[in-house]
This record gives sequence, C-alpha cells and structure tokens, in this order.
Amino acid sequence: MDIVTQILSGVFAVGPVAAMIGASILGVFIGALPGLNPVMAIALLLPLTYSMEPLVALGMVAGIYNGSMYGGAIPAILLRIPGTPAAIATTFDGYPMAQRGEASRALKIACWSSALGGTASAIALMTIGPILARATLAFGPAEYFWIAMFGMASIGVLVGSDAVKGLMAATLGLLLGTVGLDQLSGAARFTFDQVWLLSGLDLIVILVGLYALPPVIALAEAADLKGLSAAQLKLEPAKVPWSEVRSFIPTWVRSSLIGIGVGILPGAGGNIAAFLSYNAAKSASKDPDSFGKGNPAGVAAAECGNNADNAASMIPALTLGIPGNVIAALVLGALLIHGLQPGPQLFHQNPGLVGGFMVQMLLTSLLILAVGGAAATKVFAQVQRLPGVLLVPTILVLMAVGVYVINGRVVDLWIMFAAGLAGYVFEKVNVPLAPIVLGLILGPMAEQNVRRALLISRGDITELVTRPISAVIALATLGLILFPIVAAFSRRRRAAAAKR
Repeated sequence: MDIVTQILSGVFAVGPVAAMIGASILGVFIGALPGLNPVMAIALLLPLTYSMEPLVALGMVAGIYNGSMYGGAIPAILLRIPGTPAAIATTFDGYPMAQRGEASRALKIACWSSALGGTASAIALMTIGPILARATLAFGPAEYFWIAMFGMASIGVLVGSDAVKGLMAATLGLLLGTVGLDQLSGAARFTFDQVWLLSGLDLIVILVGLYALPPVIALAEAADLKGLSAAQLKLEPAKVPWSEVRSFIPTWVRSSLIGIGVGILPGAGGNIAAFLSYNAAKSASKDPDSFGKGNPAGVAAAECGNNADNAASMIPALTLGIPGNVIAALVLGALLIHGLQPGPQLFHQNPGLVGGFMVQMLLTSLLILAVGGAAATKVFAQVQRLPGVLLVPTILVLMAVGVYVINGRVVDLWIMFAAGLAGYVFEKVNVPLAPIVLGLILGPMAEQNVRRALLISRGDITELVTRPISAVIALATLGLILFPIVAAFSRRRRAAAAKR
C-alpha cells in the first residue's frame, strides 16, 4: 500500500499533471502535422529534461507519445496524409469516409479506438508486462527473421487487390533497405561513394514522399479554386449508435491483443501493429470487400492496433533494457539522463518511478478522449476549407520543412520528391505503397537476423525451421503466401463448374 500511495502522490502532483496535459495536447498537434513525428518531438525534448523532475520528464514523453499516435490519424482521415508512420493503415478507410462526408464520424471512431488501445496497452504494461517480456527471451535470430518475413508477407498479400503486385512492392522495399553500411561486415552497399548514403535511406523522408506527394499532385491536377465549404466537410457532431459501437468490440479486443503482442517484440512497432490489426479485421469481416472503401471497422482496427503498441513497447525496454521501438529507445535515454539504469533492477531500486511512468502511460491514453476529439478536429479540419491551389504549396512547405529538419540536408528533399513521383506512378498502375514501406522497415531486421542465425549454426540452414517457435511462424508465413493462390484456384474451379 505504501508504494501505491507513493506512486499516486508522485503522479498527481502539480508538475506531472501539467506535463501530461500539456504534452498530450502538443502531441496531438505534432501528430497532425504531416512531416513531423513523435520520434522527432521526443528527441528534441530530451535535452530539455535535464533540469526536470523524472516524473515530469517522463509525463511529457508519455503525453507526446500517446497524443501524437492519435494525432497522426487526423491528416490521415482528412487529407490521406499519415501524420505518423503508424497512421498509414488509417488512410485506407478513413479517407474514403471523409470523401463521403463522414470525416467527423471517422475521427470520433479513431479517437475512441486510440484511447482504448492505449489503455489496454498500459494495463498490459502494469500487469502482465514482466511475464510477456520473459517469453520473448525464447526468441532467437531465426524467430525474428520469420517475424519480419511474416509481416512483409501479410502486407504484400492482403493489402491491395493483386497479391503479386503486393509481393513485388515488398521486394522493392527490401532492395531499398539494403542501401548503406552492412551492419555485420561494415561494407558499403549501393552508396555510389556518397557519404550521406552510408546510413541508408531515411525512412521518414521516403514515407513523406510516398504518402504526401501523390495526393498533392492530385490536388494540383484538380485545380480547385474554391475549396470545400463547411457544409461539404460535414464536421458537425456525429453520433455513433450503440449498436455500431458494440460491433467494434471484437475488433478492439483483437487489435489490442495484436498491438500488445507486436509491441513487446523489439524492432517491430506501431506501423506493423496497425497493418496486422487491419488485416485481421478484414479477414474476420463478413464483408471484406468493403475494406479500403470506407469501412469504419478498418479505422477502428488500425487506430486501436497502433496505440496498443505504445505502452507494450516499453515492456522489454523497462524490464530488460531492450527497446521495442525507437521511442522506447528514447525513453531509455530519458531514464539514463536521470541516472536510472533500465533493466530488472530498475523495478526493485525505483519502484515509485517505474510505477509512476506506467500510470502516466495509462492516464495520457485516457486524456486522448478529452484533448483529441473536438478541439484538434475543429482546428485541423479547417485546412480542407482552403482552395486546393492554396493547399498545394502549404502542404509542400510543411513537407519540405519537416523533411529538411530531420538531417539538415538538401539531398533529402530530392529523395522525398523522387519517392513521391514513384508513389504517384505506382498508384496509377495499382501497385500498393504499404509493402514498400514494410520492406524498407523489416528488410534490415530480416537480413541481420537470418545472417546471425546462419553464423550461429555455422551455415546450417535447417536452423531456421527446426526451432519450434520459428517453425510455427515459418508455416504461418508459407500459409499466408499460399492462401491467395489456393483461393484463386478454388474460385476458378467453381466458375468452371458453374459454366458446365
């Protein structure tokens, strides 16, 4: 009881409460601005936390993290520009809903789903986190390799209407992921003697180009001189009936579990959780063809999944000192700044601080309901009232500024525009963009782990499939790839039988 009192008295002091509220509002705005992202915001915030109390600093990190993960859904729904990488899957059904005049409804569903996913994730961190973290100790390089392959296969096969194009796009992402220094041998690959390529292609630069420039080009092609009226936006309060809310419960439960499971795997992240949750909802739906055309369950699954990753990614970070994603790594940096060493001893030596951070992750998830709904929606929805001809340069400036401040390099702007033009062409020929991004993210993870597994086994390739966990994931990956082939063959046989 003493430790509970200590935690609650620390969290509900004036400083931590003000930090959580202010950072949550700031996080929603950061997530809603295309080109900015929570990683950048928290990285800029860390140097400022030296003089702060640890719970004030961690409260700000928790607020920006949870707030920005929801904020990314706002431009994803209104403009089809994901504010964060994790909001890519939200564009699939959120933007079609906005085009139908249901933007307010989509944002409300996104807000609720984000809060529920974040809350479930925080409860997992507070209760079963240490148990789940211990389970990942059984994972070796072979398991991580198959996890990466499963992620790429699921997105390549299930996103888009053509599985072959999806797998080809994932392969392109894999190739882009090989640019830069080989992490094991140190050899430069596809750098063409350019120093700036040694660290590889920056994911955020590629992401902004692929997902932001094609709709900007489409806006320019439309040559809209009037913009949308308030009536066309239809952002008046939208009611979501209880019957519809009840229909989301299985999606929320499934997506929360997926997000938590993905979150505790180092190297995964909210974008993978969102894609897997979206695909799971589509597979479980009685009307899978409606996904990608404005199905509210798609928005609920994507937002719940990517927010369920938030606190779960802290489980291995806090208990084992292994970050689940980049933001978890930054949280470890914040702990080190204050002289705290992440790992099992942290729970014994600083239970009040660890417990306080867990409670802050829970409270900032719930704060999304208060700060992420009406205020943010009303402010950022006004962007669409601008005539398209004005919106084009506005978005281009935001993209350029957001990309340039990452590394301070002009060449990143050229990379962004090249990626954007490629994305525009791919969309014209119905090649999905998401597998490219997943290949770029998971390619290095798959390559490094398969090579580590082969080094450990001295070149014995059976090491990849003889361990029980890796064998199960490998079979699941193979089944995922074969599923559309078998389904197409079955449909062809039924069509032939019907003709006879």
